[in-house]
Amino acid sequence: MSRPIQIKKHPFPSLLYLEWTLLAITALTAVIPPPLRRLRPKFPDLSICGVFPDLSVCSILPELSIYSLIIFAAMGLRLPKNNQLTKVIYTGIEVLLILIIGLFGERFARLFPFLYIILVTRSCLIFQINGRLFVTSLSFALFLVTTQLKYQLFSFQASPQAQERYRFLILNSSLVFGLSLVFVLLMMNAVLSERQSREKLAIANEKLRQYAMQIENQATLEERNRIAREIHDSLGHSLTALNLQLETALKLWQSNPGKAETFLATAKELGSKALRDVRQSVSTMRSNPLQEQSLERAIASLSENFHRSNGILPICQISLEYPLPPEINTAIYRITQESLTNISKYAYATEVKLEVTMIKANLRLIIQDNGRGFDLGQNTTGFGLHSMRDRTLALGGEFNINSAPGSGCKITVNIPLTRLT
Repeated sequence: MSRPIQIKKHPFPSLLYLEWTLLAITALTAVIPPPLRRLRPKFPDLSICGVFPDLSVCSILPELSIYSLIIFAAMGLRLPKNNQLTKVIYTGIEVLLILIIGLFGERFARLFPFLYIILVTRSCLIFQINGRLFVTSLSFALFLVTTQLKYQLFSFQASPQAQERYRFLILNSSLVFGLSLVFVLLMMNAVLSERQSREKLAIANEKLRQYAMQIENQATLEERNRIAREIHDSLGHSLTALNLQLETALKLWQSNPGKAETFLATAKELGSKALRDVRQSVSTMRSNPLQEQSLERAIASLSENFHRSNGILPICQISLEYPLPPEINTAIYRITQESLTNISKYAYATEVKLEVTMIKANLRLIIQDNGRGFDLGQNTTGFGLHSMRDRTLALGGEFNINSAPGSGCKITVNIPLTRLT
């Protein structure tokens, strides 16, 4: 099945209008008779009919040249697009029309070189560089052949002096015409290259716009997850501790009201802290939870809160050679906070160990308890564990959990420091 002929509109309408304007001006100067009839023309009529007026077709050929000029001008309205054979046929028809105009329409002689320039211009719009060079070379060769043919016709009826003058005119016009073709070819290549660059830039800008939208959507989704994680880590920890304080106060209310009042005061403090966490999460979700504290001091505060809530003082070992970047401090703090919260909720542990050390170019966090543990195949889908894992992976680290029912739980976090320096 043959491919359909694909035609596209002229890519440069202003160039098409310029072609028509120049064609119209040149055609008018050729058609309108000169005002000074008494002046003889410099050279006689060099068309085929001018040299051989007795030919039977001479009554038709001048009109044919006019129609050819009209068809040539109209062909600029549509240019072939993808079909290579269509492009070749299109160019061949243009060449045939130019030859008809040049050989049989002596009135359009001054229009003849300009038609080849238009041919080269159009070829630049439909062919690649090899096709453009071929059409340019073909145009120059046909121009030379046509002028040589006209010189041969002129030599039949001109004197030797006139022939010499005409030969010099041909040489001069051929040189100017060749330079004009090269200039047009270079100019069109530059224009088309600039246009292709603009199109590529527009495509790149559109892709960037789409990528920006995708990144914005992704950022929105990540921000939602982060907000949920921040609320869970901060507010969840405070509310868990608050609940434990209230439960203890209720148990001691009858037997020891004084100690129960102490637990209620602690619960009130935790409630105030939870309220501050909510306000902070709503207003400045990305603020530093360490509040200008060092990581050592922040973890010590978490341990003290855990001790007050559970009666267990974690065994902390923190050894840092130099201050860490804020993003690592925040991640370690939140992972520690979430781990202690999980131990308070589920572990029923009597001993908790917490270790933060630097080993070569890695930061290692280990949180271990002797609680009841859990089955890794069933209880690793909670939001808290996902939050800790996401924080670790975001920093290019590794997150591991070792636990079994009745054997406690050990969380190990390794974060490389080299990729963050």
